[in-house]
Amino acid sequence: MRTTLAFACLLALAACKKESAPETTTTAPAKTELDSKGRRVVELAVTDKGFEPSPVKVKAGEPLLLKVTRKTEKTCATEIVIDELGDKSKTDLPLNTTVEIDFTPSKAGEVKYGCAMDKMVAGVLLVE
Repeated sequence: MRTTLAFACLLALAACKKESAPETTTTAPAKTELDSKGRRVVELAVTDKGFEPSPVKVKAGEPLLLKVTRKTEKTCATEIVIDELGDKSKTDLPLNTTVEIDFTPSKAGEVKYGCAMDKMVAGVLLVE
């Protein structure tokens, strides 16, 4: 009887599926070079997959120079909206032209940016 019970328990355990770990998003490091004005350079592209790379780790209080290039016509991201920029939150993204945006994140957390259609196509800066 014990053998049968032990065998039944083993079968029950074997039948249980182990939950797979949630997929982790690879965080691209921000470029390590500074421009002549001391800003960290972060290059972003708008592709068929959206804003790439994303997320990108940056530091609070560190001036950034975002260089954004739209490389596809198959997107609603013909402009980039960064709410934290206030009055200058929206910038046009002409096709195959690099647009430069000055931005200094003031506090830690996520800064979401994206297209003007309520950020349907979006990316994230992870501010540490």
